[in-house]
Amino acid sequence: MQHNLEAKQSLIKPKVLLYAYYCAPGLGSVSQIGWEWYSGLARRVPTTLVTHIRNRNNLYAAGAPFNDSEIIFIDTEWFAIPMLRFLKKLRLLSPLVTYWLSSLDFYLYDWIASRQLKARQRAGEQWDIIHLVTPVTPRLATRLHILNLPLVLGPLNGGLTIPKAFPKIMKQYSGKFSHVIGGLHYVVTSLNHLFNFAWGGIRHASAILTATQATRETIPARYRSRCLFYIENGVDLNVFTPAPWPPSPQPLHIIYVGRLVEVKGVPMLLEAVAALKKKIPVKLTIIGSGYEEKAWKTQANRLQLDDIIVWYGYATASEVAEQLHTAHVLCLPSVRESGGAVLLEAMACARPVIAIAWGGPAELVDDNVGCAIPPKGVKAVTAALIDSLHDIALHPDAWQKRGEVGRQRVESLYSWDMKVEKAITLYQDLLKTK
Repeated sequence: MQHNLEAKQSLIKPKVLLYAYYCAPGLGSVSQIGWEWYSGLARRVPTTLVTHIRNRNNLYAAGAPFNDSEIIFIDTEWFAIPMLRFLKKLRLLSPLVTYWLSSLDFYLYDWIASRQLKARQRAGEQWDIIHLVTPVTPRLATRLHILNLPLVLGPLNGGLTIPKAFPKIMKQYSGKFSHVIGGLHYVVTSLNHLFNFAWGGIRHASAILTATQATRETIPARYRSRCLFYIENGVDLNVFTPAPWPPSPQPLHIIYVGRLVEVKGVPMLLEAVAALKKKIPVKLTIIGSGYEEKAWKTQANRLQLDDIIVWYGYATASEVAEQLHTAHVLCLPSVRESGGAVLLEAMACARPVIAIAWGGPAELVDDNVGCAIPPKGVKAVTAALIDSLHDIALHPDAWQKRGEVGRQRVESLYSWDMKVEKAITLYQDLLKTK
């Protein structure tokens, strides 16, 4: 009898309140995470999505809402847009300042959303469980616990610094007017601590999904027993499919996919390719855009790479997959990569990957699927890139095997279908113990 009851409970489809500040295809990697959670859950269980109004057009263009799901849009543009204009006017924008502005905007969003949701709940609307999937930073707090429902946070990913061996990149990342930025950092960090203390988002969470060991260590020790290891990124295996190894003879084709910003470390890759060009035929494709593009094109020109480099620009997921199919290896020399979705996408295409062993890539890349380079500074990383890339030309069969192992690993651990099904099982387990 007990066994039949548990089996029946396992078939119950929980009503999920999915909380995703960032959630839309085509608006960046974190927004893609929110989108994958929404599209995956909405096709499986009753889902109500709560997201920012700036995602509305992209969501509707992608066919949302799905099935009988509902989308609740929260509007804070009356605050965010004037603040963004003000900071632009003062020329204070940098990646860090943009992050801090989004943090303030999220707290306003969370305050409005939690009040609206509580009012709906009092009016008779019901959900079984709440899952906050974006933002992914563990530093932000939420008031969602006022709904008195089991609360799942994550997968969270953050707490990552730039290695000390890269001081120049750290300075570029901070931007100009470091004294002003330092003051902003202090204010926003203090607000994070204050809101976490006052609201207790982590304190009230039933489960905390953490993507890396560094993220887990940012969670107060007394709550770490609720932490479950759960990579925040996943792969759509219907888009990123395995492809045969490029036939010989042809140049070694290296591909980079990501934003063109200082922390991505592309200048090290350009230096490595310039040195490699003197040894073997080589081709480099750069997919992505960003404010460092002009400077990096100038560097590529100085290194005489214009004849072997393609600046592809923005690409859809399908276009990224097509480009990966033509390449021998994906290289991501990022010094501050919390996740690493593009690594999983390349692995899904049966391509080996090369990355710096720091943050998310350190959790994903090993010698079985590619090469994880120690973060020992620009010169050391550049030299390691040259050696690893040259080794592909010398031993292609071994690197082809690494790509095949990568595909197997993604299939077993990182597909979005698997991740969503695993989350639904977690919801059911939490509801059993409610």
